[in-house]
Amino acid sequence: MAKIATKRWDPAEHIRDDADVAAYIEAALEEGDHRVLAAVLGDIARAKGMTQVARDAGLGRESLYKSLSPDGNPEFSTVLRVLKALGIRLRASVVDDSQPDRWTGSTASALADEGEEFDE
Repeated sequence: MAKIATKRWDPAEHIRDDADVAAYIEAALEEGDHRVLAAVLGDIARAKGMTQVARDAGLGRESLYKSLSPDGNPEFSTVLRVLKALGIRLRASVVDDSQPDRWTGSTASALADEGEEFDE
């Protein structure tokens, strides 16, 4: 039987434009695992050029490779710096907008419940 040569699949080779980047990050966020998000950011950074991303983020290239690996555990500040360097902005949305609004009362009353002082 003939041997078939295979090549390890690298997602960075398939990221071609901003739409690919956005879709890839959206999928990672849906997964809900911080390790997946870190690895996805690493793939995107490699696709764009890790050296340039590290420079734009003000981070060391080697430490960025390590932080954004599947086994990495980057600090949130690192994630934010990488997102900024990549030109990506995260947006928040309500997960289930069919449910009634869970926020009741004012911000002042919520803070007062926790013993905080708040001027209205």
